[in-house]
Amino acid sequence: MGKTIRLKKGFDINLAGKAAAKFGGTDQPDTFVIKPTDFHGVYLPKMVVKEGDNVKAGSPLFHDKRNDKIMFTAPVSGEVVEIKRGEKRKLLEVKILADKAVDHVQFTKYSDSEIAGLNRDVIQEQMLASGVWVNLIQRPFGIIADPSETPKSIFISGFDSHPLAPDYSLIFKDQEKYFQAGIQILKKFTTGKIHLNVHSDLPSVYTKVQGAEVNTFSGPHPSGCVGVQIHHIDPIGKSDLVWTINPFGVILIGKLFLNGIYDSSRVIAVAGSEIKDPQYYKTYTGASVKKFLANNLKQENVRVISGNVLTGYRIDKEGHVGFFDHVVSVIPEGDYYEFMGWIAPSAKKLSVSRAFGLLSFFNYKKEFVLDSNLHGEPRAFVQTGVFERVTPMDILPGFLIKAIIAEDYDEMEELGIFEVIEEDLALCEFVDVSKHNVQEILREGIDLMLNS
Repeated sequence: MGKTIRLKKGFDINLAGKAAAKFGGTDQPDTFVIKPTDFHGVYLPKMVVKEGDNVKAGSPLFHDKRNDKIMFTAPVSGEVVEIKRGEKRKLLEVKILADKAVDHVQFTKYSDSEIAGLNRDVIQEQMLASGVWVNLIQRPFGIIADPSETPKSIFISGFDSHPLAPDYSLIFKDQEKYFQAGIQILKKFTTGKIHLNVHSDLPSVYTKVQGAEVNTFSGPHPSGCVGVQIHHIDPIGKSDLVWTINPFGVILIGKLFLNGIYDSSRVIAVAGSEIKDPQYYKTYTGASVKKFLANNLKQENVRVISGNVLTGYRIDKEGHVGFFDHVVSVIPEGDYYEFMGWIAPSAKKLSVSRAFGLLSFFNYKKEFVLDSNLHGEPRAFVQTGVFERVTPMDILPGFLIKAIIAEDYDEMEELGIFEVIEEDLALCEFVDVSKHNVQEILREGIDLMLNS
């Protein structure tokens, strides 16, 4: 019997430009990329292809020198046209010029009954070779799961509470059999439970699922963040190990074993106040956004974000969607100065505080057009208690961030660094009057703990 959790702390950012429930008919992008920077804990990626090589969907592109069993594979077939590197030859992305029709590497195909009889070693070998393994994320620290470990439980967040979040009932439509097969596979990796955490509006892909404990969450963002869900169902201790995976990753695993291919086809939402026609598109992992944005922008001075506005990252208008992202958010660029804008009452600015944005506070359900302007500069760290108001966890995020800045390992551990990653505290960055990069600081703290 699953739990029902009602969260009161948090804050919903209701942005204009949500994707309508329809699909755009544009041609497929020409290029697709895989970025090692989308994965935490991959420090030494080693290429196994070079520019000019032809690959199939599921062909290995690179692996981490620390664990050469974990392969990162091509999402489509085509030619490797660019291996982009940054400072100190850091690998930034591998770009593929896609074929018109996707050709796949063939893996072993199984029926439902055969999947039930498979052992962990056989399953793990195929998942590692095909590249679907990298969808499994290990907590603490939010790094790719270690194949040699056994988690005490596996968590799946079945809904997204971020701003401009896509509709899961639409992007996972007709994927029920693959999702169920993925659950069967995941059960081979833990002696504990698989927790599927859902909202009250249950997408059809979950309605008949077996083998998972279904828990229901309600409340404002970050109720859809898996770290918050873990905290309220089966908290992580220092010696605990939990794996997480999103529904798309579960479906990928199901397709791999039922169809025998690495099928990275997905649906993404192109949304935001600066999109003329916010809607969904069928494409593949790592797609270029160029064709999705062509003749679809209300103005040119915009910020294009792979992912949501809280945890996503900026890309250019010909950039590519991140590995874990199902939405491209487009908002106005905030490259302007507003005299006394931080203190002037306004009905156009969304605020969690009654002291600022007083007029908008009482109309918070309306859709807001927000830009990327920080409305201030970094300043001394001010302890206001607002972090705790938007964090529905029994931790003290303000003190945790200060402990990280001070590099106090004992304090970091005691204040809950094992329980959180960036998305869990992203709202703290939004409400921070001191304008600190809370997520960046948190990752620095996690890296300190990892390397200690």
